[in-house]
Amino acid sequence: MATLHFELVAPERVLFSGEVEAVLLPATEGEMTVLPGHVPFMTTLKTGFVVVTSHKNEGSRVLVRGGFAEIGADGVTVLAERATPLEELTPDSLDQEILEAQTQRDGLVDAVARQTVDRRIAHLEEAKETLKF
Repeated sequence: MATLHFELVAPERVLFSGEVEAVLLPATEGEMTVLPGHVPFMTTLKTGFVVVTSHKNEGSRVLVRGGFAEIGADGVTVLAERATPLEELTPDSLDQEILEAQTQRDGLVDAVARQTVDRRIAHLEEAKETLKF
């Protein structure tokens, strides 16, 4: 089966670099699956899971909190604002992020900024529900 090169880069480390069959991205326009031969595209990412399917039909999931994805002829590169592999997520860490976001929202006056934080909180709560801790 055809593969594409995928890199997931967070500020503190490279979380994944290698050949994969498919990548599911939490794009702000909606979730999108990238397969080999995908048209070049660039998108922003919302809080959600990047799901990587390797050439062995094994997958891995990483929770990203914003960033960008560039899809090119050579593959896909994700530059995440923050990223945590599924294995490193805990209910307490997600609860802490939700609490921090709620505290940030409470200090905002601008309605648009509050809506942005509300969406981030909703995505974090959705991620927690998806994981069913």
